[in-house]
Amino acid sequence: MADTPFIIQEHQFQRIKGILARVCVECAARAVFLVDRDGQPIAFHGDIGDMDTTSFASLAAGNVAATSSMAKLIGEDVFPAVVHEGEHESIYISVIGRSLLVVVFDERSTLGLVKIRTKRASHEVANLLEEMNRESAAQVASNNTFFSEITDEDIDSLFS
Repeated sequence: MADTPFIIQEHQFQRIKGILARVCVECAARAVFLVDRDGQPIAFHGDIGDMDTTSFASLAAGNVAATSSMAKLIGEDVFPAVVHEGEHESIYISVIGRSLLVVVFDERSTLGLVKIRTKRASHEVANLLEEMNRESAAQVASNNTFFSEITDEDIDSLFS
């Protein structure tokens, strides 16, 4: 699903972790995840216990993909959020471009609080992801310029 891969620098990863930690506290959440739409976990914060985070991320992405298909069937472009309410635990998934912000919370919090607190975080994550995309594209362009100077003759002479 991802258009082009992007590189996350250490300082950007730490900013992501900071956002997730803040959301976890503000929402009184059990755990907060940032997942790409291909189902790969990018980062998480909170009490995950012995949860298989890779499976969880994959299932969250699959859930959003299925829900997006359902949206199209009824004439909607997209559902920007998906909610699953359980007896003790609930999940709120906010779609942020090619990523998902997933909040796992219990009865210590409310869906309304989670929605309000994740809205700002979603904008911050979107801006950070856009920054990462721009920097990755610039790095790819500079690398392509370097390798474009090497000709087939240069490679042949190297191995002959």
